[in-house]
Amino acid sequence: MLYRYASLLCLFIAFATSRCSQSADARTAFKSPDGYDLNKPFLLKLPVELDEISGLAFYSHDTSVFAIGDEFGYLYKIPLTKGKPIRKWKFSNQGDYEDLVMVDKVFYVLQSNGNITAFTFDDHNQILSQQKEFPATGNEFEILYFNHHIFKLVLMCKDCETDKKKALSVIYFNLLNKQFDDSASINVTAIANMVGEKKIKFKPSAAALHPITDELYIISSINKLVVVCDKNGNPKQAYPIDPVLFKQPEGITFTPQGDMIISNEAAGRGVANLLFFKYNKNVKP
Repeated sequence: MLYRYASLLCLFIAFATSRCSQSADARTAFKSPDGYDLNKPFLLKLPVELDEISGLAFYSHDTSVFAIGDEFGYLYKIPLTKGKPIRKWKFSNQGDYEDLVMVDKVFYVLQSNGNITAFTFDDHNQILSQQKEFPATGNEFEILYFNHHIFKLVLMCKDCETDKKKALSVIYFNLLNKQFDDSASINVTAIANMVGEKKIKFKPSAAALHPITDELYIISSINKLVVVCDKNGNPKQAYPIDPVLFKQPEGITFTPQGDMIISNEAAGRGVANLLFFKYNKNVKP
C-alpha cells in the first residue's frame, strides 16, 4: 500500500501531459501553503466531455479519481495511470451538480440548491440512489466535503440568504440520521485581512480536509484564492493563486499521502484539466 502511494507521482507523470507548459519562471511566483509549490503542477488534460468537471474524490483502491460534471448526472472514473480508459455511469437526470464526496462505498452529490443525492452500486453494478432535499430555498452551494471527526458532510454556501457580509454560512448533514442539522460560519473578514482588503465577497468553489495536517483547504475560483483553515473552518492563511494555472478550479481532493489534486473547468480556454501537486511536509515555500 505504501509503495502504491509513493509511486503515484511517477504514474501520474507518465500519464499526464507533463508539467504546465507555461514556465512559472516566466510568470509571477505565487506563495504556497507549507508542503506544496502551487506554481509547478503536473497537468493532465481531460476530454471535452469533462469540460465542466465539478467535484472530485480520490479512490485509493486503484489510484483513480471519481468526478462529476455540472449538468448531465454522470459519475466519471478517471484513472491516474496510463493505458486505462475513463468510465462513466448515469446516476441521475439533468441538474446543477456541484460537488462529490465518497464515504465508504457511498457517493454523495451536491446540487446547487443544497439537495444531496446519495447512491451506491449493488452486486450487479446497478446504481441505487435516494435524494435528500435541502429544507430551504434561495440558497446557492458549490461545496460538499466530509468531516470524519464528526461523521458529517459539510455544505458551504456560495450565496445564501442567511449570509452576512462578514461571514459565510456552513450547514452540516448528519450521516447517521440522514438529516441536516447544526450550522456554523466562516470568518470572511479574517480572509479579507489576510489578502490586504477591508472586505471581500468570498465565493468558495471547492474544499477538502488535508489527510495529514487536518487543515481545511478552501478554493475560490472567483476570488482566485486558496484559504487554509483549521479543521473547524477558522482561517489561518490565504494564498492568491495564478489565474493562468487555475483558470476555473471547481474540485479538490487529496491522496492519503497528502498529494493534492485540483480540477479546472475548461472555462472557454482549451480543455478541462487536473492539476497534481506533490506534498512534501519538509518544504516551506
